[in-house]
Formats: sequence, C-alpha cells, structure tokens
Amino acid sequence: MQEQVQDQLLGTLVDGRYLVRSRLARGGMSTVYLATDQRLERDVAFKVLHPHLANDHTFLQRLSQEAKAAASLSHPHVVGVLDQGQDGHTAYLVMEYVKGHTLRDLLNEQGALTPRLALALIDPVIAGLAAAHAAGLIHRDVKPENVLIADDGRIKVGDFGLARAVTSTTSTGSLIGTVAYVAPELVLGKPADARSDVYSAGIMLYEMLTGRRPYEGDVPIQVAYQHVNSVVGPPSGAAPGLAVDLDELVQWCTANDAEQRPVDGAALLAELRHIRTTLGDAQLDLQPPLMRAPAHPGAQAEAQTAIVTPGAPRNEPTEALAVTGRPTEVISRQSNPTTVIPPSGIPGVHAAGSTATQQVPRPGKRELRRLERQEEKDRARAAATSVRSLREGNPRRRGLIWAIVVIVLALLATSAGWFFGMGPGSPGTIPDVKNRTVAEAQQLLRTAGFQSEPRDVFDDDVKAGFAVGTDPASGLVVRKFQPIALFVSKGAQLFPLPSLAGLTLDQAKDELNKARMTLGIVTQAHDEKAPAGTVLSQEPAGTTPARHSTAVALVLSKGPQPIPVPDVRGMNQDDAAKALQDAGLTAQIAPETVNDKKVPKGAVVGQSPANGTLIRGETVTLTVSKGPKMVKVPSFVGKQAAAARAALEKLGFEVVVNNVLGGFFGTVRDQSPVDTDVPEDSVVTLTVV
Repeated sequence: MQEQVQDQLLGTLVDGRYLVRSRLARGGMSTVYLATDQRLERDVAFKVLHPHLANDHTFLQRLSQEAKAAASLSHPHVVGVLDQGQDGHTAYLVMEYVKGHTLRDLLNEQGALTPRLALALIDPVIAGLAAAHAAGLIHRDVKPENVLIADDGRIKVGDFGLARAVTSTTSTGSLIGTVAYVAPELVLGKPADARSDVYSAGIMLYEMLTGRRPYEGDVPIQVAYQHVNSVVGPPSGAAPGLAVDLDELVQWCTANDAEQRPVDGAALLAELRHIRTTLGDAQLDLQPPLMRAPAHPGAQAEAQTAIVTPGAPRNEPTEALAVTGRPTEVISRQSNPTTVIPPSGIPGVHAAGSTATQQVPRPGKRELRRLERQEEKDRARAAATSVRSLREGNPRRRGLIWAIVVIVLALLATSAGWFFGMGPGSPGTIPDVKNRTVAEAQQLLRTAGFQSEPRDVFDDDVKAGFAVGTDPASGLVVRKFQPIALFVSKGAQLFPLPSLAGLTLDQAKDELNKARMTLGIVTQAHDEKAPAGTVLSQEPAGTTPARHSTAVALVLSKGPQPIPVPDVRGMNQDDAAKALQDAGLTAQIAPETVNDKKVPKGAVVGQSPANGTLIRGETVTLTVSKGPKMVKVPSFVGKQAAAARAALEKLGFEVVVNNVLGGFFGTVRDQSPVDTDVPEDSVVTLTVV
C-alpha cells in the first residue's frame, strides 16, 4: 500500500520546483528518486521520507536542523545537501545527484578486493568522515550502500544527518542504523560519537578485504549482540596473507571499547595513509581468495536502515533494532572480564544465567606496538646471550661479553629513540602553506622536517605559482619521513565559451549548462534580420576562454524596429510617395482615382493604413483625388425664380438671387454660369425681375 503512495510521486512536481522522474532506491526510512530542479535546471537526488516519519512534527523539526548542519559541510567526498522542505504530506531532502554506483554494487560484483584497491576506495570515505567530525557531525550509518562511486571516479559519502535526526526523536530504547555495521555502544543504548563512525568504517574495511562481514546471523539481533559480546578477528583469518598492519588497523577501528579506537576520522585517516606508504607492492596487490557463499540467505543482501522491534518477520529487510521490555545489562566483575548478557528468549543468543561470551580486553594499538618493540628487544637480547660461556671458568671473559651486549643494546635503543623521537621517524604537524609562494611553502615544510614534491594543479581561487595545499592536508600529524605532495596552482582552468548567436534562449541555456557556464543578464534589442527571440550577441564573446560558472550576458532580438506610418493625405502624389520612402516604407498608388470636392486633383485623398506602425519596407496604399465632381448648369432664364432655385439646389449648387426692381414679377432675367460644366457645390447667381 505504501509502495503505491510513493509511486504516485512519479511525474509530479513537488513544491512547484522538483519534477520527480524515476525511483533510484528504497530504504527503511525513505525512498530516493531522480528529480529535476526546474528552477536551476539540474538533476538532483530527491529523498522522500516515509509517511510515519513525515507526520512526526518533532522529527521534521529535528531533521530541518540536521539538514542545515549537513548543508554547511562542503567537502569533495561528501554528498551535498541542497534543500529540505515539506509539500503537503511529502517531507523531503534534496541532495547532490551522483551518477554511478555504490560500493555495495562493487562488492557484490567483485567480492573481496586487493588491499591496494580497498585502501584507495576507503581513503576518501574516511576523509569525508574526518571533515564531518571536524564540523561536529556524526554519520551514524556508515555502510557500503552509502558510499557512492561516480562514473568519473569521484567517491562521496551520502546520507549525513538523517540517522541522527531519527535517533534524536525516537524512544531511548530504539537503535537506528544498519545492524551489520553498528557500533557496540549503540546496541547498549549509549550515545554515539565520532568513534562510532570509525567502528562502522572498520567493519566495512573488513568486508572489503575479505568479501564477507565479520558477524552474521539468522536474525538481526543476533548480529547486534555479536558486536557487543565478540571481538572482531583479524581479516587475515578470512583472507590469509594479508599484512599484519591491515589486521592491526581493522582491529584498532573495531575495538569494543570506544576509548581504544581512533578518536575521530582525522586520526584514522593519518594512520591509514601511513600504512599505505609502508606496505610493499606484493602486500598491496595480494589477490583475495575466491568469495565463499554467504553463511545465510540474507548475508549479502543490501542493508537498509529501519526501526523495528524483535520478532519482526524474517523476510523483512530489517537492519535496525528496538530493544523493548528488558534492556541489555552490563555486568562488571572484579575478577573476570566484562560480560554482556543479552535478554533471554533471543534466538541464537545465550539466555541470562547461561554461559555468556566473554569480551576479552585487549591492548590498544600503541600498547600493541610497544609490546612488539619490547618483544624484538627480548629476542635480540636472547640472540646476543650465549647458551654457554666461551671459556669455561673465565669470569673476566664472560663479563666482557656481557658489557659488549649491554653497549650494543644501549646504542640500538639510543638510535631507535633518536629516530622515533627527533629523527625522520618522529611525528610532525604539517604546516598550512596555502597562498604562499613555492619557495616559502617548501621552506615551511623543511623547517617542520618534511620533504615535499611540487605538483601542478588547477585552482579557481589561488593565483598561479602559489601553493594550494598539501597531501596529507595541513594540520595532520604524520611521520617526517612520509613524502608530502605540495600542490601548486596553475591558475583557474579555462574553457572556451560556446558561440550562441542565432540560438533561441532555451537552446542557449542548454549550451551553457553543457559547458558548465551560467546565464547572465538578458537584454533585448531590435534587429531587421534576426527573428524575434534569437540571440544577437553575447558577452564574453563565443570561444573566449573562461572559468566554469562564468556568467554570460545575452542580447536577444525583438525583431525589426516598428515604424510609425506618416499621414500624407492632402499632399501631392509625388510628395506623399517621397515622405513614405524617407520613413522606410514603400508607397503604392491605387489604380482608381476618386472625386473629392475638397482635395484638389492629383493630391492624396486616402491611404491604407492611415496610422499605426509597420515594419521597414512594408507598403502603404495611396488613393489619389480626381478633384471635385463636374456638373452641367442648365439655363433657367425666363423661368420663375423659385422653381429655378429649387432645381439648382437639387443639383448641388449654391444659389444666389439678385432682385432687380424688387423682383416684382419673379422671373429669371439672367443666370451665371449657364449651360456649362462647373464643380459641384459651385455658386450659381440668378438675376430676377
């Protein structure tokens, strides 16, 4: 039922911005879709929370705070959080979309990896965790499914903040995470810190080196209690031939006592890189054994983060536990190691009162190395001590030999102390050399006891010839014999801008996106040739070398400039045609002329169009006047004046009557004009007697 609700998002527009296109993955707390941010026109990973979490106001408030914290973390090996919000009943996170596959996909395909590949893949993961820990963030769900490998080789850690938000809002008896990688303190209900992430990373490295997880079980709670009650064995036990340093590294990370682990990701990263430089090619390229079949049907299934209770059906993808009723008890004894006894009735786990698996405390990494050095000294001392004296009964010779042995051991101890205390083997802090000249940067590194090797790189922020940084990064403590890569800026990497002239605005945007440039200010201008809506020009010009994200300003065509139609009515035909031509228009004379009593012959009596605007070169039709209509004036001499007047007015003439002697008889004696053609509306004068 829930699946149908989630699938209804496909093809919908969330928050008026994110177009959901396809589903990428589904987990215990959320479903991830591929969506398009229509505002910025880019693909994003769109994570939609399941309804039981989306309806929890306290959880949503906590999630918002965690999303803001995760969004503030900017690191090349951490998936960026871009947005967070809620649209109706849809609560979502928007993250950077990394096109590629996960570390889980790689492990499912290849099984165990060579140490060289395993260390190369986990290095950026630990670097991302180190940056998060430095910013005060804890991942809480480190696992291969959350390690994204892009098609171009970039490696990023995803899903920061979500597990932490869930943990903060669920009950104290709940455990959120993936059971195959969960730290023991989380199973015991203790708070998580950076060392919990380190533990999960150690379990993940074990799986990468051996092709299997250290703990497996028929139900998740069995695996959880193995994390608490057992000690992770050396990976060489499952993959013979692995270097001792790798065994130490994994067991250091997966110590049951958090105090015995690296304090955070930065400490682990320094040791990881140190080991990578000390192992030989044969150790790094050791071919792993063939991956054996899983111990149980779900051993290699993709782990999902969820919240469940004991007794959940076996076929659910459960990887997180909620311990209810009887919490885990930690029983301390004076004479015995710490014993963790789980609640009774849990399948595959000893009940209270039965023989419990004892957690044997073991020394930390530094203590192990101290013991190893002491053992080496003991072996050297034993080798230098003769079983029997060179000359029986000669105490002076025997004393001399002992003196030589003591001197040699003292010299060895002094040399070792100098090497590891003040010499090339002593630890040192890498100084910050950013924005310094190469000579200054190398001098700083030499003063700190390091030898550096310059490497040229492109950088948008640091000027050419100045230091960008180092590898390992500044602030890390490493052995002084470890080589340091000094990155020197070649300046910003420039790329040719695309030529956009003649393209539509949408086409221009697509070209800018492909070139990883941005759209600048868009203005418009008239152009007589370019169609409206196409690009006339751009700034900077096409093919100009520029940085990525350079803003390109565009000028779009509004089409030809409109021209107001001049009024040429009443003008002479030739003058009217010239006036239209001067305005950029074409005059066309209508074939028929018309009479007009007010417009003289040869003048323009009408035009079409009479007003408005036209495009340059368009036509205005002119109608020319024939002058007024000519009417013949009949003779009314000898006629009665009243009848003559009425007849003339009917013909359209204006009649003027001049009475002679008072016009007593009312007879027209004279008329002007008479018997001739005159223009209509002309004046006809009648002389009446």
